[in-house]
Amino acid sequence: MPEMPMVNLNLGHSQVIEEFEAITRDAERVQRETLKEILERNSSTEYLSKWGVNGSTDPQQFKAQVPLSTFADIKPYIVRLTEGEQSPLLTTQPISVFSLSSGTTDGLAKFLPFNDDLLETTVQIFRISAAYRARLFPLRPGARALEFVYGSKQIQTKGGFKSCTATSHVFRSELYKKWKESIQVFPCSPDEVVFGNDSQQSLYCHLLCGLLYSNEVQYVQSTFAYSIVDALRTLEHVWQELCSDIKEGKLSERITVPSMRAAVSKLLKPNPDLADEIYEKCKHNQNWQGIIPQLWPGAKYIYAIMTGSMELYLRKLRHYAGNLPLLSADYGATEGWIAANIDPTTSPENTTFTAVPNFAYFEFIPLHVHLEEWKLDQSVATAHYTESEPVGLTEVKDGQDYEVVVTTFGGLYRYRLGDIVRITGFYNSTPQLSYLCRKNLLLTLNIDKTTEKDLQIAVEKAIRLIKEENVELVDFTSYADMSTEPGHYVIFWELNEKINESVLNRCCSIMDESLIDPGYVGSRKANTIGPLELRIVEKGAFRKILDHYLSLGAAASQFKTPRCVNSNQALFDILNSCVIQTHFSTFLS
Repeated sequence: MPEMPMVNLNLGHSQVIEEFEAITRDAERVQRETLKEILERNSSTEYLSKWGVNGSTDPQQFKAQVPLSTFADIKPYIVRLTEGEQSPLLTTQPISVFSLSSGTTDGLAKFLPFNDDLLETTVQIFRISAAYRARLFPLRPGARALEFVYGSKQIQTKGGFKSCTATSHVFRSELYKKWKESIQVFPCSPDEVVFGNDSQQSLYCHLLCGLLYSNEVQYVQSTFAYSIVDALRTLEHVWQELCSDIKEGKLSERITVPSMRAAVSKLLKPNPDLADEIYEKCKHNQNWQGIIPQLWPGAKYIYAIMTGSMELYLRKLRHYAGNLPLLSADYGATEGWIAANIDPTTSPENTTFTAVPNFAYFEFIPLHVHLEEWKLDQSVATAHYTESEPVGLTEVKDGQDYEVVVTTFGGLYRYRLGDIVRITGFYNSTPQLSYLCRKNLLLTLNIDKTTEKDLQIAVEKAIRLIKEENVELVDFTSYADMSTEPGHYVIFWELNEKINESVLNRCCSIMDESLIDPGYVGSRKANTIGPLELRIVEKGAFRKILDHYLSLGAAASQFKTPRCVNSNQALFDILNSCVIQTHFSTFLS
């Protein structure tokens, strides 16, 4: 196998699919060659030399010599790199650009190396999934995409190197822009909107630009489903102002960023007919049901990451989308891409991803669930696992759960991502998988072990009650409160409307009852964990969390609400200052 190929922008969709078919038919060989190339490139690095790799490219020897790693293991090397050291620590190729993870999983943003290889794999996975989407949803040349994407601020490390989110590196790159041109899909918004450094002003301009090209938009996209829901919620409040801008051909005074104002103003000219058309559609759709296909009648689908923690927003997204298909985007992380969604016909909840065998060298740690911990009314188990030795990409078993381990072209070796996936089958010889949750615990007070999936299931059971009252859960997070004796779980909810307190009392008890981790149940019965507490926060509380992350340099389109705020006192303080009601469970009390 040749070196990892440069992106060939001259390939059409059918050729891209042929290329993908070829590498997935012989995934084991591709994996061996991928590891060989990574190790040959980086054999002289300090990290690999430390473990005595000495130029060997044998997979078994590599796994015997190099231990599994986490961010804590590579952090000392990252610190040296960000401070300006140029010696080959993790990669032979000098690293001068870094990605900044969002930090929404554990409250701690991380610097990670970013290089041309990671940029190329990003464009490659976009290219693969776009080719498979095009078979079902062909786009006309010159199509517009309404993209709610936002570049993060660029910050400098101590060594003077640029750092921002991985998506921002991609959006700024010429390779990404040339790829979009090669498939003849163009964004509605100019770059000045994407990189405007004020997410609220950028969001307003994204909506405005999207409406200006309303008859040309072929799909709606963002990195995460949250950003699209957030944009449509904003539209509900600013649509009249947007209509005024279009009618008069003059941009709202709310846009104060000079570059953004200048770029969007160039697109505006008085268009009373379009303004009136939009006004009538918004005025007569009082509940905003199906507003996306009404305002963008040529849209064929909505595309974003919709798995994991994004599932909370699917109900609201479907409300806005009407009959438009929701397509979940590919599976990856700041550390690198893992798998592509090549079957856009499946619903987001049932999406499976196909591993791309030349993106990295993959290993999977088998995770074994104790049978007595299976939930009686759910298709997944509580994620309380024991581990065994990692297996290779083609050695995984259908139906088994695993933690993902990657060795990348960006200088990560046997790196544990902390993601739990389930193998759902094979495509040719490469596995297909579904994303389950993060492996790290969310909530624990003593012997209890509550995961993200546990919490999500409990919340989903409780919100069935508020749905019956036509009330919507805007967002939620959690906290393990040890300031009381005994300690107890706290769940924060933001609702879009007021609701009867008796309903909220029942919701609180249902969540408490639904957390069936044996450690939690036993502790509740023994009164070593107190009744669960539900704290209702005022409208806009979770927007303050987003604003907090943006102030730290995160990008709005990369934001994921953290499902636990234990490790971030600032977020806990924000939420606690917004509490307007408290309720305690009566279950087992």
